[in-house]
Order: sequence, then C-alpha cells, then structure tokens
Amino acid sequence: MFDPKFIDPYPVLTNEKIRLSDTDRQGHVNNVAFSFFFEAGRAAIVLENPDLLEPGCFFVIVTTTIDFLGELHYPGTVTIANGIERVGKSSITVRQALFQGDRCASTSSSTMAQVNIAAKASHPLSESARNHFAGMMLAGKD
Repeated sequence: MFDPKFIDPYPVLTNEKIRLSDTDRQGHVNNVAFSFFFEAGRAAIVLENPDLLEPGCFFVIVTTTIDFLGELHYPGTVTIANGIERVGKSSITVRQALFQGDRCASTSSSTMAQVNIAAKASHPLSESARNHFAGMMLAGKD
C-alpha cells in the first residue's frame, strides 16, 4: 500500500540546499519555500528531457495541493521525492514529498497538462512521453 510519508515508493529524488532566505523570523522554512522545493522536483521530472514536449507546447499546473506535516530547518538540505501517480491523455499527476533526513515535512499532488502555446489548449502527450512518465510511476500505488 502506498504511503506518501515514506520515501521508498518515490522513484525520482532530488536535493536542494535550504537557504537562509527560505526561513521566517523563527528560523523555520517558510511555507512559501515549500512550493519552490516542489517546483524544483517537478522540473526534474518534466524538464530533464526536452524531447518530452511536443513542438510549440509546455506544461502548466492545472491543480496543486500541499499538506504541511512538519517543519524544515536551516541550515541543511531537503530531499524532494517525486513520482507519477497518473498518466492521462494530455496530463500527468505528480505526487511529491519533502524530507529532511528521514522525516517527511510535507506532501503534494499536482496535475500538469501539456498545452499548445499558440492554441492555448491542451495537447496530447506523445507515446514516448507517456512511456517515459509511466516509467516514473510510484511503487506500490494502487
């Protein structure tokens, strides 16, 4: 059974340095910085291979949720755990978690659609993109 608060099911891990500017006056990482860390993780999935996008297209976020489970602290690093929850016709759903050490501080789910820039409309993923994203599916996801 998939539990988003454990790192093992996530196939793509990236690390980011926590900067002093990410903190609030109490020395905790600001909630807004969590969004930036999740963005870095999504970028590792969709921008690592520019051939995934169809010509004239890019990815946009359709919906995103963030659950705050704990604190992140400076100094240090955060591990962004990433996996694909669903591959659709023109979209993917990315499930993510932020870890500092072995502790999960936050989880997120985002649906991203491939959009044709000129038409300003969704555009189907190529078969190679669908296969690429399918290779990043979360382990144990029902």
